[in-house]
Order: sequence, then C-alpha cells, then structure tokens
Amino acid sequence: MLSQQCLQQRRKFAVAFLAFIFILAAVDTAEAGKKEKPEKKVKKSDCGEWQWSVCVPTSGDCGLGTREGTRTGAECKQTMKTQRCKIPCNWKKQFGAECKYQFQAWGECDLNTALKTRTGSLKRALHNADCQKTVTISKPCGKLTKPKPQAESKKKKKEGKKQEKMLD
Repeated sequence: MLSQQCLQQRRKFAVAFLAFIFILAAVDTAEAGKKEKPEKKVKKSDCGEWQWSVCVPTSGDCGLGTREGTRTGAECKQTMKTQRCKIPCNWKKQFGAECKYQFQAWGECDLNTALKTRTGSLKRALHNADCQKTVTISKPCGKLTKPKPQAESKKKKKEGKKQEKMLD
C-alpha cells in the first residue's frame, strides 16, 4: 500500500512537471513569434533658438502689441511667428520700453545747471531686452515758492461757463 501511494504521488508530480514544461515552452514560442519593434528615432531639431524683436504697440506707445520671432534651420517647419506682448504704460520709455528701473530719490538742485538728477538700477528686462545696468535722468528744478494762480483761473472759467449756460 505504501508503494502504491508513493507511485501515485510520483505520477502526479511527473504530470505537474510536464505541464509546467509545456506551459514554459508555449510562452517562449509566443514571445519568439513577436517581432521586436524598432525604437523610435529621436528627432534632433536643426532649428535654432527663437530670436524676438522688440514689442511694437498696436496703438500709442504702450499697451498691447505684437513682436516678431525668427529662427534658422534647414528643416524647420516654422521659421517666423508673431507673439502678443504688452508694454506697461508707466515705464520710462526713455530707456527702452522693455527695461524697468528702480530709481532713487531726486537729488538736490544744482544751481549751476538748474537741474536735479537721480539714478536708477535695472530691476527687470522683458524678453531678454538689451538694457543698461544703471541710468541717470535729470529734470529742471522747480521753483520753491510758487503760488498756484491756475486753480483760481480755472474757477473763474467754470463760473463764466455756468453764467453763459444760464443766459442761453
């Protein structure tokens, strides 16, 4: 009896082992039948970097506008494009509309030139603009004691206009 049980266990083991070998062979054949896909070629771009022109406002000298971009390359699909841009209206356009400066307080009035000056250091440059690191500006000195006769003349004009409207 003991030998029959031993034989049965051996047969079961042999069948399981043969099934395992058969499954391995089937999987190996299925993988061998598949063609290996060639790796996609990495496309190297012949195109250069985009070079952008200055922002040109659509109206006036600040606000919304456009800039032109160009790049070079033998196989570039796109060598020119237009991009929307904005020039802030409160920037000092004297130093370039794309350069923002942080200015110091106005200096004392130079009595020889009748001008006062201040310097500014570059705070920010838009779109890789070519900006000076520091700039100096000057303006005429204001008179220290200057009465405001304009305010009185404006009141007189308004009163005159009101009287004209009443007469009409």
